[in-house]
Amino acid sequence: AVVSTQSTGAVGAEKSGMIILGGGVIKHHIANANLMRNGADYTVYINTAQPFDGSDSGATPDEAVSWGKIKHGCKEPVKIYCEATLVFPLVVAQTFAKYHRKKMAEHMLTAEKTQDE
Repeated sequence: AVVSTQSTGAVGAEKSGMIILGGGVIKHHIANANLMRNGADYTVYINTAQPFDGSDSGATPDEAVSWGKIKHGCKEPVKIYCEATLVFPLVVAQTFAKYHRKKMAEHMLTAEKTQDE
């Protein structure tokens, strides 16, 4: 049921992105769900697996592009070779949280201007 839900969600999405922490079966299923929509638009893999052993966990984004799991022309798919629980909070802090703080600051400026009028 979960695999079906993932595939349906990916196929119906206007844009799709994958942030995959670790590897194995879940990486396989998430990437395959995006295969059904001709690939993900954005991709970040974070795990310690290396490509030399041929495992799914060690596969690079280039391999996923060749299978159609990531769209050709996807803007810079990334694989970070690191322990996910160490680096993921840093990624969030420098991307989503930074964006959120900027939006909140803009909102506060707009609110202050409205009060001054």
